[in-house]
Amino acid sequence: MVLRTVPAVRISGRSQAPLTSVTFMGQPVAVEQKAGGRAAVVRFETNRSLTGMGHERFASAAEAKGTRSAAVVARRLLESGQVTWVHVYGNIVTAELASGASQSGLNDIVRDLYQYWKPGMTPPSVEELMAQMPAEAAPAAAPAGDAGSGLDPRVPAHLWERSRLGRERWKAKQG
Repeated sequence: MVLRTVPAVRISGRSQAPLTSVTFMGQPVAVEQKAGGRAAVVRFETNRSLTGMGHERFASAAEAKGTRSAAVVARRLLESGQVTWVHVYGNIVTAELASGASQSGLNDIVRDLYQYWKPGMTPPSVEELMAQMPAEAAPAAAPAGDAGSGLDPRVPAHLWERSRLGRERWKAKQG
């Protein structure tokens, strides 16, 4: 397998040294930053809808709960400390800059909304992932298989029974 390089301008909108196609995982959001109605307001127009047809306004990171795209982008912008509120409608994100804050880096926050893997990140261990699972979602222990039966112990007993009954019905039809 040959890895091809992709110019960074195609991935991140900046010209840098070529990156391999596996450097980032996820899909960058195309963002156009525009001035708002006032000097302290900045607007980002994206290439995808973040809210559908609803308006969402966030005045603090605590209000931006959940995994919805609008809540995630608002939480990230508010946690940057550069904005005081965020309004998301469809594909437009509007934010008011905090006093003395600049717009630098805000465009990257919106662009990287769906980037879930970046260079330098290390994958969590299996133990860390299992610790995050709720107790009811943890896989049940596999039943002890009967070595003489030839049944795979990973298959639940009710599926073996359903299969056996299905074979019996088929044999009865065959005569």
